[in-house]
Formats: sequence, structure tokens, C-alpha cells
Amino acid sequence: MVNPDIATADGERHDIPRISLALFLAGFSTFSLIYCVQPLLPEFSVEFGLTPASSSLALSLTTALLALSIVCAGMVSEAVGRRGLMFVSMGSAALLNLLASFAPNWQTLLVARALEGLVLGGVPAVAMAYLAEEVPQRRLGKVMGLYVGGTAFGGMMGRVAMGALTEFLSWRAAMGTLSVVAALSALAFIWLLPPSRHFQRQPGLNLPYHLAAWKKHLQDARLRPFFLVGVLCMGTFIAVYNYIGYRLVAAPYRLGQTALGLIFLAYVFGIFTSSAAGALVDRLGRARVIGCGALVSFFGLALTLADGLPLVIAGISLVTVGFFMVHSVASGAVGRLAQGHKGHASAIYLLCYYAGSSVLGSAAGALWRFGHWPAVAAFGGLMALGVLGVALALRAQDSAAPAALQDAGGSARGSAAVQASRSPVVVASSVSSRSAAPAGRALPSARHAASGRSRR
Repeated sequence: MVNPDIATADGERHDIPRISLALFLAGFSTFSLIYCVQPLLPEFSVEFGLTPASSSLALSLTTALLALSIVCAGMVSEAVGRRGLMFVSMGSAALLNLLASFAPNWQTLLVARALEGLVLGGVPAVAMAYLAEEVPQRRLGKVMGLYVGGTAFGGMMGRVAMGALTEFLSWRAAMGTLSVVAALSALAFIWLLPPSRHFQRQPGLNLPYHLAAWKKHLQDARLRPFFLVGVLCMGTFIAVYNYIGYRLVAAPYRLGQTALGLIFLAYVFGIFTSSAAGALVDRLGRARVIGCGALVSFFGLALTLADGLPLVIAGISLVTVGFFMVHSVASGAVGRLAQGHKGHASAIYLLCYYAGSSVLGSAAGALWRFGHWPAVAAFGGLMALGVLGVALALRAQDSAAPAALQDAGGSARGSAAVQASRSPVVVASSVSSRSAAPAGRALPSARHAASGRSRR
């Protein structure tokens, strides 16, 4: 789907700033809507008489449906187009979030949040595919970085803004306000984003091809450890961010919603850590950096058991730093080690990542019922130690990685341009139903499909 020759044929595009701003808004809107309920979980418990585990479903259901829709949305975009699908996803999510704010009961709110996760998958699954198709390669990194920055900023501000607004408004009014902002972002997005120039609509979903690609990656012993890391590191992170609020609004801290929301500014440390982790991998290797991140998270969890508020905040910050170290390295490793069909491999990683958020996040809530914060911290610590165990098992693989990458580079040299143009699309499960397979090893369904298709 992504052809670097087409993408750069027009020379310098004059609408790159519009594309950059549009995709920044898409990232901001999507992830602020996903995580806006996290600081509200204690409010939901009071409003609806819920346990922490039940309250966490407002986020867990969203991320669970998001994981499934990310896998499917890339295929759908091949048939219906990139730009329109992203706009519909953003607009529908804003409307569903608004409906959730008016929900008369807990069941209605959960249905709205689940549907919100389902429709939001159309943004991360498609945004990077659009960029890889439409932005010249020499400018792709910068524009992609702005999109990723928008997702991080949205994830942080969705949490912080909800905490601040709930101090002065009801949680319903706060969610409604964010929904309006998200709707305006969707309108600005469709106005700013130019129509696709290089997209070619394809009928059908070519499901056998995608199933074969996913099966191939699940059978790859080099990738499976990183899929497990995605589950465990996200489970640790969400366990802390979901339930630390319950501890801090109670005695002896009794923090208000504004102060509680500001706790989520610890997210900033993680954003900077992601950039530094890449440089550390070059010096230390993937296994060591993942292991260090797991240890940082483990010691951060231990600090959250202290009584002093500054120590608790320091612990949250360390957990955040450790999470971003692990996640950035693991997600990058999946994209680098996958032999062809990199978008499919990354989709599996994201499926595991959000499964950790939904399943393990809710499991931590059940532990709160029996042991409150010490039980949650212990559960998070076990998951961090699980990541450390995977890192230790990866030491042999990490030492052999240069030779493996050299072999992979030689086998794929004949199709390097096509693969390079696809590799940035790390969140689309199927940037194209015609993604290049490793040289000389096209999947049967892909080979059959290619026979009647002209090259771009």
C-alpha cells in the first residue's frame, strides 16, 4: 500500500504542517478520551456504589474493545479509505463519551465506554498508515513524532484535566466538557487533513492473508517474549494508575480531585524516558534495558507503600519511568525483529498490551478488595518481576541479535525500499493486504493475490 516512489514523486508538499497538526489532534483526542475516566474511578465508586474492581471496568472495557478493533480497523481502511474512517472514529467516540456522561446507570455507562473503545481503534490503526503513504520519507519521522507526541499529551491531559475539572464541576460535566473538546478536534481534523493522494481503495478484506501473517508471528519464538512483556508491563502500569487514587483520596492524604489529577503529571517523566531508552539499547542491549526498567518499576512500587506523600509520588514517577523504558524497547523490538508483515506483528503486540490493561487492571481491583493498596502493589511487583524474568531469558537472544539482524538485512535487501516504507506503520494490523513478505517467501494467499495486481 505504501510506495516510497509515489510518496516522494510530488517533491516537497506544502501541506505538511496541516497534516502534522491534524494528526496531533487525532492523537490528542483519541487518548484523552480513552484515559479520561482513570482519575474518576473513585467518583464512580461513590456515585454507583461500586467496588474498585467494578469501577475499573469503565477503562478496562474500553481498552479491551480498542485492542480488538485495532486488529480489524487496518483491514477495513483498505476498503473504505483512511481519512474518512479516522474522522468517523473521532466523531463517534466524542459522541459516545458525551452519552456516557449522561448515563442514568452504571450499565449504560459501560456500554457507551465499550462502544467508544470499539470505534476509537480506527485512529491508531490507520493514522500511521496515512502518514507513511502521504508524507515524503525524509519528513516522515518528524511528522510521525508529532502524532506520537499528541497521543502522549492526550493521555496525560485527559487524566489531569478530568482531575482539575471535577474539583469544580461534577464528573458528568467534566466528561461532557472533554467530549465537546474532542468533537471540535474532530472537526478541525477533517478540515486540516488533506484528502489522500496515494491511497488505492481495495474491495474485500483478504482475511486468509491476514490470518496467515498473524499465525506466522505468533509462531516466532523471538517475538513471543516481547508479546508477554507487553501484557505484564501494561498490567503493572494500569494497576498503579487505576487504584492509587483510592489510596490518596482516603486518610491520611485526603487529596482533592485537582491534586489527584496533578499526580498524573508523572507521565511527563515517562515521555522523556521513551526517547532515552532507544539510546540505552544501543549501548546495553534490549534485555538489559528491559530488565532495568522492570527493576525501576519494582522499586517504585515499593516506595508507594511508604506513608509520606512525597515518597508515594516518587514511587509513582519511578513506576512510570520503568514502564516507558520497557514498553518503548519491547514495541521497537517487535517491529525490528519481525520478518516481514511488521504491521501485523505490531498489532499482536498492541493486542497483548491492551489485554494487559483490561484483564490485569481489573484483577488488581479484585485484590484491592482483600488487601487494599499493599495487595495491589504486591501484584504489580510480581508482574514487574515477571518482566525481569523475561529480560533474563532474553540475554542469550539479545547477544545473538546483531547476527540475526545482519542475516535478515541480507535476505530482505531486494525489497528494502518497500519494507522501509511500511515499517513506520507500527500500529496498523494491516497497512496493506499486499504487504511485502520476505524475499522469495510470499504467503500463498498473498502470492495468489499479487498475480492479478499491478505494481505501484
